[in-house]
Amino acid sequence: MKYNFDKIVDRRQVATVKYGKCADVFGTDDVTPLWVADMDFEVCPAISEALMERFKHTVYGYSMPTDEFWQSIIDWEARRNNFHFTREDLTFVPGIVRGIAYAVNYFTSPGDKIVIQQPVYHPFRNVSVGNRRLVVSNDLVEAADGSYRMNLDHLEQIFAEEHPRMMILCNPHNPIGIAWDAATLAQIARMAKLYGVIVLSDEIHSDLVLRGKQHCTFTNSCPEAQEVGITFGAPSKTFNIAGIVSSWCVIKNPELRKGFFEWMEVNEFSDPTFMACIATEAAYRHGEEWLEQAKRYIEDNIDFVADFCHEHIPGVRAIKPEASFLMWLDCRSLGLDADALNRLFIHKAHLGLNRGDMFGAKGAGFMRFNIATQRSVLAQALQNLAKAINELQSECISR
Repeated sequence: MKYNFDKIVDRRQVATVKYGKCADVFGTDDVTPLWVADMDFEVCPAISEALMERFKHTVYGYSMPTDEFWQSIIDWEARRNNFHFTREDLTFVPGIVRGIAYAVNYFTSPGDKIVIQQPVYHPFRNVSVGNRRLVVSNDLVEAADGSYRMNLDHLEQIFAEEHPRMMILCNPHNPIGIAWDAATLAQIARMAKLYGVIVLSDEIHSDLVLRGKQHCTFTNSCPEAQEVGITFGAPSKTFNIAGIVSSWCVIKNPELRKGFFEWMEVNEFSDPTFMACIATEAAYRHGEEWLEQAKRYIEDNIDFVADFCHEHIPGVRAIKPEASFLMWLDCRSLGLDADALNRLFIHKAHLGLNRGDMFGAKGAGFMRFNIATQRSVLAQALQNLAKAINELQSECISR
């Protein structure tokens, strides 16, 4: 490989959430942090070089996005995801969760209902509830083999009986890593059009669809999706630049777009910093080779974790994601409740993962595992986990 993803970078030297907040989240610093969804890999050199070149110009005053910045987003999505849109359809947002929050506040009112699909990325619920909206969950359905699907009959029942104003879709899905197919997305869109529901599609993991699968953008799934859909994307997860805070929003329907984009503009929510513009353009223009190699490394990490669990930790089933660097670990056969499972990982294995029930009640008994780190780190983490579980099972037998 041209890029060295095995290289360990000491991230404790800078203020970073993944390492700096361990004591707050886990009650101790004595964990290997494998939780918050960023990578431990160095970014594509083209991004660093572009930023450093700009910083040589020592005036950092008010800046403006260039036409090349906007075009880099348009070209990337057309080339990578067959998603075609114009500059008029596109605006900047300072982070996808913020973008979702802006849309929730603009398009809905306190007391309105918003549909989410648990277990799912917890800010969907936090943003909705925190802004005094009512959450209705169309829970995903688990099959015997550990795969998940949507309950579309239940979703239509919610649309018909609960009259939600909005649905927040995770596409690809976090934490389970499902790359939703076009037929499923189209069915959601047609129902949303019929019942007057706006669909916000969080597609932050779209560039990390793995093993040759093709991401389907919600807005691309059918004509109705263009009428009801608001698509959010970003280079942040793709290129490990979440700290740069650069995301974007596409709305094809001018009736949805006009007022929202104007509201964003007058409140200065859609003004990117020069760092966001430069990093995004460099990533989308020059980062493709880096991304492809990073995906291969992530795929190998996924296989490594799944194989290790199968061979050495039979009490943990690692579900391979179709997209993203997050793995959903099924730990239910250990027979521990959510709190006990969390204590096992933290205090016995000394690992900091996201507990599954933070994504909804049906996540109890699961853990979310960020595998976007060096193979050597994963190997040590899994050895720690195997040892902790073996000790736990030995204690149970001796009682």
